[in-house]
Amino acid sequence: MAVRPPRLLRGDTVGIVTLGSPLSPEVINARLAFLRTFGFNTVLGKHVYDARGIVTTDARQRAADLMDMFQNPQVKAIIPTRGGTGVSDILPFLDYDFIHDHPKVLTGYSDITVLSNTLFKMSDLISFQSLLLIDFRPTTPAYNFQQFVAATSVPAAPRTIDNPPDIPLTGLVPGNVTGPLVGGNLTSFIGTLGTLYEVDTCGKILVIEETHEPANTVYRYMAQLRLAGKLQDAAGFVIGECTGCQPAYGETFDDVVRKELVPLGKPILANLRTAHGHFKAAVPIGAVVNLNTVNNTLTILEPTVSPC
Repeated sequence: MAVRPPRLLRGDTVGIVTLGSPLSPEVINARLAFLRTFGFNTVLGKHVYDARGIVTTDARQRAADLMDMFQNPQVKAIIPTRGGTGVSDILPFLDYDFIHDHPKVLTGYSDITVLSNTLFKMSDLISFQSLLLIDFRPTTPAYNFQQFVAATSVPAAPRTIDNPPDIPLTGLVPGNVTGPLVGGNLTSFIGTLGTLYEVDTCGKILVIEETHEPANTVYRYMAQLRLAGKLQDAAGFVIGECTGCQPAYGETFDDVVRKELVPLGKPILANLRTAHGHFKAAVPIGAVVNLNTVNNTLTILEPTVSPC
């Protein structure tokens, strides 16, 4: 059974970590100031501001920052500054048993996908494909903050994951299945295949979204998932946007999805606005949901956070 973290409330302390690529101190400080307007206190990891190339610092140090947040009894939620590249480096250095026994809200997307799926696989922890620190700014749509609050603060179920008004979800293959959500950013979880941390899709509903990858690269990734048996094992699919993705050889991201996934005959719900897109629905990785592509609904069947 998945482990639900205690809910996040106004006045709680949020731990800020940089787990992959660096972010400038000016941006971090501006986003921290905006985050605090929500009534949260903040504590920073030792290496939040580090910048030593593609990743901020040594993998052990980044992992230690994350574990410090799980070990700090004052910290109620953990928000990475950004994703980027290199989050998979920290996975061998995490204490998954401790995380299982001391669950906390963790949000993020992009390369944080790797961490979220691994925490579900290794610690049974529900986490959230939702806001990063970089998203806490005045120009972020109110919808995104509403989704963040609903996912991390409201211990109620069932509830639906809805797009913003006038942006419909689209069923590509009719069906009705139930299972835990896994997946997220395609580039990120593809990189775990063949490792201890590869995404487990057996009986799961696989979420796929992408950014700034041409259609031929998406095709390559889909083929790799197919060859690894991950598409055949999945119970159904939820497809997000491919933001900034260019066509290749006359085909688009949507064309690749239809050619690779529709023939499998499994329920597919498309056009979910989440992660890298302008609108960011909060997707609970590890939570059991019902995917109904007759009514085009995605319903969370269990609370994603506990009352205390």
